Amino acid sequence: MPSSSASFQQSAVSFLDTEHAAQIRFLQELVRVPSDNPPGDCAAHGARVQQLLEQLGFEVEAHVVPAELVKANGMLSATNLIVRKRFGSGGPTIALNAHGDVVPPGLGWSKDPYGGEIVQDPEHGPVMYGRGVAVSKSDFATYTWALLALIAAERQGVALNGAIELQFTYDEEAGGDIGPKWILEQGLSKPDYAVSAGFAYGITSAHNGCLHLEVTVKGRQAHAAMPHTGIDAIEAASGILQALYAYRAELAKKKSGVSGIDHATLNVGLIKGGINTNVVPDLATFRLDRRMIPEEAGFDAEGELRRVIEAAAALYPGIEVSVRRILLAEPLAELPGVEKLIAAFRRNAEAVLGEPVAAHGVPLYTDARHYTKRGIPTILYGAGPRTLMEARGHNSDENLRLDDLLKATKVVTLALGELLQ
Repeated sequence: MPSSSASFQQSAVSFLDTEHAAQIRFLQELVRVPSDNPPGDCAAHGARVQQLLEQLGFEVEAHVVPAELVKANGMLSATNLIVRKRFGSGGPTIALNAHGDVVPPGLGWSKDPYGGEIVQDPEHGPVMYGRGVAVSKSDFATYTWALLALIAAERQGVALNGAIELQFTYDEEAGGDIGPKWILEQGLSKPDYAVSAGFAYGITSAHNGCLHLEVTVKGRQAHAAMPHTGIDAIEAASGILQALYAYRAELAKKKSGVSGIDHATLNVGLIKGGINTNVVPDLATFRLDRRMIPEEAGFDAEGELRRVIEAAAALYPGIEVSVRRILLAEPLAELPGVEKLIAAFRRNAEAVLGEPVAAHGVPLYTDARHYTKRGIPTILYGAGPRTLMEARGHNSDENLRLDDLLKATKVVTLALGELLQ
């Protein structure tokens, strides 16, 4: 790094320490505006974020997603926000993406899920509670203050070259098709690198893909006293399910070489059918979840599942089976060039956190895949503890250690500064 790196680091760290209280207040405001998805009525949250960003001096582009697209994706409203900042001339364009939609809070909370309450923990210091505080409203704050720190450093004479784009979207919980994917398809952004929301103590460079299918099995109803006059849809569905469960043994052999990811999986999570206890069932449906390891990128997992289903259904004469895709999220795999991102974030994370920080994979799926689909080297990094379980993401009493927010913001700022110098 150039000799100016030391002065940049000192300037950035000092700025973020001073600004931490304001950053916390910003995050509290985000938690206090509900943005549950479903139902996915997120326009109000986007409007509040835009207002807060403009108060910080940013020019904000608000791209309202057309209503028909929003509806087609099972939501009510969504606005994608973009902030662009150019430093110097030349250099890479780096997109920072976090999502503001969150899963509904559910039951079991000891704190107000929309309160942004801060509790002093004897071991971890101040901790904020609220739905989305870790996944991923926290990184609205992380990325915003990282950009503010870069702007402050430039004003103090630090030479930076490149561009940063904040991309705040609202449909990750519904698949990301009208968020990052839409931004890229519309030509609103063409970044050289992307960083998506993540946690502070590891750099995620790969994750599983996910396929959701709905299987409908049709038979013919009849009186239960004369079952031979009907065609039992539940019996046939049971046979298909047995074939799918047996197929799990094959999937267990599909091992990943990515640290943090084990093997491909299959789960049936929803099933319904029948008319009444005394009627031969004429209809049964179930939904399945197939997780693809990063090495299965481009593999026709759906085609293979359809073959298993069709072969099992053929054993039941008179049965009709249809398969409908609900969701397809491709795996995230490392692209050429991502090593530069990983190196910058690892070096600065280890310096800030004082411990080894490794690149790894996770068995989840995220919006990051939309960037790699476009050939953009991408990692996930942001504010949070070591695991989703520690943060209680998608669980009651979701929380964020505010010291981790500050540390992650420093890491992001210093890594971006290194990439722009």
